[in-house]
Amino acid sequence: MVGWTLAGGLVAGLLIATVTAPVGVSGAVFLLPIQMSVFGVPSPAITPTNLLFNVVAGPGALWRYRRDGALRGDLARRLMLGTLPGVVLGAAVRVFALPGPDVFRLLIAVLLLPLGLWLCLHALTAAHHRPPPAGELPPRTLTGLALAVGVVGGIGGGSLLGPILVGRGLPVARVAPAALAATFATSFVGAAAYTLLSLASTGDVAPDWWLGLARGTGGLIGGYLGAHLQPRLPERALRLLLGTLAAALGALYAAQTLT
Repeated sequence: MVGWTLAGGLVAGLLIATVTAPVGVSGAVFLLPIQMSVFGVPSPAITPTNLLFNVVAGPGALWRYRRDGALRGDLARRLMLGTLPGVVLGAAVRVFALPGPDVFRLLIAVLLLPLGLWLCLHALTAAHHRPPPAGELPPRTLTGLALAVGVVGGIGGGSLLGPILVGRGLPVARVAPAALAATFATSFVGAAAYTLLSLASTGDVAPDWWLGLARGTGGLIGGYLGAHLQPRLPERALRLLLGTLAAALGALYAAQTLT
């Protein structure tokens, strides 16, 4: 059973990272239902297991983006200034204020459903009018946004930076590497924070190490493939696919919470 669990985690990580890496999403948030329903990871250990996935999987896409010259430092550094302190705060909130599965499911539903609808709307309307003009957000606004997303990521539902910045009009080719770099750094700090918090908590706070490593290994391969395929994939179809998946997962969690 352990062998099948690890193999399933590896395949799931590979497939999801291949699809999500081209648009700057780690894919960990889409593994939540698999962790809860298939692998039975307890709450709140789901969040640090996701962070561990990001730490292991992140270098695959980042190395490919760096090799292609797409990973440049300005935007990534601004995002990290906010996400790094935010994830520590979010981890503390997750452990001491939101440990139960019901509140966690509701939080994920609130995050995923509007995110999915936004992605779908953007994909469907992109052919009818031009996207908003690309422009730089003021540094303080960008850092504040990254801080809020870092808190959410520490609680358990990150992967928001990429869609928000792309909706602002920035090109996916620039946003994706920076968002994944911020996710990688944030997840590293967040996983360390959860490990320390597990020493002061009696609940299931530490990550599921073997499952996280197995999924991360799959994500490492899938992230590299996704980053390599980015220039060849139709952006509109990929955004629509991600939006549909996110909205469906959000609706599923909302239904589970209400029943």
